Amino acid sequence: MKLVIGGEPREIGGVENVAQLVKSLGGDMRFISVALNGEFVPRGEYEKTKVGESDEIEIVTPFPGG
Repeated sequence: MKLVIGGEPREIGGVENVAQLVKSLGGDMRFISVALNGEFVPRGEYEKTKVGESDEIEIVTPFPGG
């Protein structure tokens, strides 16, 4: 399926929900935040939140600094 991840179009296969998407991208769900089509997805909802064709996803990873 075609998704827009971080503003870049990408072809991603074999994912149905946010949790599967994050895992397929090598992300650690303990340390990220995800927005789907401009809406924040609560961490506890990643497995319940479906992704579909042309969805826009932003994945934010906090990093130390000041």
